[in-house]
Amino acid sequence: MGWLQSLLCPLKKLWDHLHSAQTKRRGVYILYKDVKSCPCEDVHTLWSILVDPGDAE
Repeated sequence: MGWLQSLLCPLKKLWDHLHSAQTKRRGVYILYKDVKSCPCEDVHTLWSILVDPGDAE
């Protein structure tokens, strides 16, 4: 029965990793839509700094 556990454990870790990555992307996309719909220019400036800090220099 140990071989079954050793087979399923990495698959469960992979599933958890993929699921958490998908949730993070969805959260960032929702935040992006909120920023995009905001009329305040300061919010857009801060978003651009967060997304690409190299442009802020």
